[in-house]
Amino acid sequence: MRATEKGLSRLETRLGHLLVTGVILSATALVLGLGTWLFAPSSRAADFLLRTGLLLLMATPILRVMVSVVEYARMRDWFFVATTLAVLAVLAATIFYAFTAA
Repeated sequence: MRATEKGLSRLETRLGHLLVTGVILSATALVLGLGTWLFAPSSRAADFLLRTGLLLLMATPILRVMVSVVEYARMRDWFFVATTLAVLAVLAATIFYAFTAA
């Protein structure tokens, strides 16, 4: 069964909101972190805000893939569920390797 137009429209809307929210939150944390760092370069608050901003920026595409899996499963489009799960597996393996190799 193929995805319906309504289902695809819902998916695009949700992904758009997710990406905009992720970028806004990330940018806010990064701007606050940079501002804090300019006034107090060795502060823990600046370090926390900068790290949080970068983590949010990196997490946004991963969340996009996770939302896509759920939405494709709701639409019962199993080919795209499998494809998106494969992409998620590659992302998970990459993150695992990055944390274990460091």
